[in-house]
Amino acid sequence: MSNGKKKALVVWGGWLGHQPEEVAGLYRGILEAEGFEVEVSDTLDAFADKEKLLSLDLIAPNWTMGQIDGGLVQNVLAAVQAGVGIAGTHGGMCDSFRTNVDWQFMTGGQWVAHPGNDGVEYVVNVKHSSSPLLDGIDDFVVKSEQYYMHVDPAVEVLATTRFPNPNVPGPHTTNKSVDMPVVWTKRWGAGRVFYCSLGHQANIIAMPQVTEIMRRGFLWAAEGKARADAAAAQGAGAYTGMSDSIV
Repeated sequence: MSNGKKKALVVWGGWLGHQPEEVAGLYRGILEAEGFEVEVSDTLDAFADKEKLLSLDLIAPNWTMGQIDGGLVQNVLAAVQAGVGIAGTHGGMCDSFRTNVDWQFMTGGQWVAHPGNDGVEYVVNVKHSSSPLLDGIDDFVVKSEQYYMHVDPAVEVLATTRFPNPNVPGPHTTNKSVDMPVVWTKRWGAGRVFYCSLGHQANIIAMPQVTEIMRRGFLWAAEGKARADAAAAQGAGAYTGMSDSIV
């Protein structure tokens, strides 16, 4: 890139109840504060130019309950496999396209329920794991939708929440308690995938803890592109020794 900046693409749309435009604006602010050149688009056609996607460092999708042409998904998958990072929140990344299993396979999970709907108070428990990405962030309370998800067992779980919530009745409460992933990372080829299930609306993304989680996630995901490019230039093929350091 001529200006030396990392490039990010934010794509928003779908169900307007998630305030996708407002959340996209918060994404843009976080990224620009970190020196990214940011393009924001409100159309899935932003995924049509595969070569352009391959030139990015980061894709930040924020599209809920949509329908998408399979070819557009394959372009995104190819870009991430080549090293472009992808990071997002809530339904904007893991309830984007309910009928596209390829998207779900890449992102690492799919929303299936939020017992009690919006306004449920719950604790986000930060895990001590092999990743330092959330180091220094303490457990915190959120009042929002509590996402129950189907999750790829290959993900690295960085934060969880407990189900069932004692304040929320439902048929799921007769099962044993489970720690549901809230924040995770995974790999897709040479690319880095980061997800946080928080963010029903913009006020949740604007919480200091969530803003910091996403700042770190964006940086971590975007870092993978340079590492993958460097490994390819050295003839090393797909880079597999990527650390979880925050740039």
